[in-house]
Amino acid sequence: MAPLTVTDPSPPSPVPARILVVGGGGRENALGWALARCPGVEQVLVAPGNGGTTALAGCGQLPIAESDHGALAAACRAHAIDLVVVGPEAPLAAGLADRLRSEGLAVFGPGADGALLEASKRWAKDLMQEAGVPTAGYWAATDRQQALDALERHGRPLVVKADGLAAGKGVTVADSLEQCREAIEEVFAGRFQSAAPGEAAAPSLVLEERLHGPEVSVFALTDGRSMVLLPPAQDHKRIGEGDTGPNTGGMGAYAPARLLDAAGMEQVRQRVLEPILAALRARGIDYRGVIFAGLMLTEEGLRVIEFNCRFGDPECETLMPLLGPELAQVLLACATGRLEQAPPLTIEPRCSACVIAAAAGYPGEVRRGDPIDGDLGDAPDLQLFHAGSRRSEAGPVVTAGGRVLAVVAQADDFDTAFERAYDGLGRVGFEGMVYRRDIGHQVRTRRPALP
Repeated sequence: MAPLTVTDPSPPSPVPARILVVGGGGRENALGWALARCPGVEQVLVAPGNGGTTALAGCGQLPIAESDHGALAAACRAHAIDLVVVGPEAPLAAGLADRLRSEGLAVFGPGADGALLEASKRWAKDLMQEAGVPTAGYWAATDRQQALDALERHGRPLVVKADGLAAGKGVTVADSLEQCREAIEEVFAGRFQSAAPGEAAAPSLVLEERLHGPEVSVFALTDGRSMVLLPPAQDHKRIGEGDTGPNTGGMGAYAPARLLDAAGMEQVRQRVLEPILAALRARGIDYRGVIFAGLMLTEEGLRVIEFNCRFGDPECETLMPLLGPELAQVLLACATGRLEQAPPLTIEPRCSACVIAAAAGYPGEVRRGDPIDGDLGDAPDLQLFHAGSRRSEAGPVVTAGGRVLAVVAQADDFDTAFERAYDGLGRVGFEGMVYRRDIGHQVRTRRPALP
């Protein structure tokens, strides 16, 4: 009798030859760099990109705003795009993924319904409660007096969160009742106003119990049912050394964060990510993209601070150099609902360190138009990702935002990784450059020489 031959009926996972990355920050710079390195990818286009986009091997730039859904759809047709990766939260909340999917495109990024996970704090907290996901107690308020009355009833400082997209700046972790009142006044003065799809345009907020403990970021790549977890990362939100001063979009990061071991990551999967995916499906939401769980490890156990519907920034810049050549296939498999058919994603067992160079005045008003000088060369374990930059009419790349550059380095230990990152930071610069000298203080045993 002839031996029995078993044939796998699943076709091999395809590789997207042409990819469009939507967005113009450091996150999109890192995504473009990582995807262009994947075998089988012929070209990565970034729209609108920034001053550093075309310096990335295999990357081109399209001058199309992330809010121009029609022009982006037309560009996908004109360039025969196989996969769209949407970087920022605003176009996702505005329904860009829905528009592109309606034209038959594969999109890594949730529709507007799934993007409510980030676009509405109240919606997300209600979903967490429904799913049994551990999180802080909360109270929603739709007007100033309602919020102030809730604060007085509790009689202690609470966390004040603007209910909408606020680019990572609509949260106040108050130390006093007066600071809470000031934050409430800011929200209802419209400082962070950004209505979520289907929500009223009037400002609203969520008050939360204040939690205590270290924070850690966990990212899941998902097709709505299966998921791949990336190494945990730790961001540094405060502008000042020693984690002082106002919150920013992030001044640096490192990965993998030692706060979560394999058992801890499995707990995050079982208690946080799988329940929230099930709750999304129960609401009829087919979520395809990344789920970013911002966690706090309290004495009572892990708690979800917030969910985001996109990669964190600067965590994305930190993680991309650790991800293997299967990344493009995995993202396409998520976009097409076939993650179980994708090859395993290789993750390098190394340490990655990221330091952000910001413009003077950040996170407030910043000066723009200063030339960016320097170069990191071709070191394989050192990357320069542009964020707030643009190419001027005269040719040089100049500053164009608050967070301007991200210098990222990898090594077998964190001390060496941060030494390489800070050394790289010393090779680039611009007038008034600001950075923290203590990024990674949680895992460093020696302070690196600084530029």
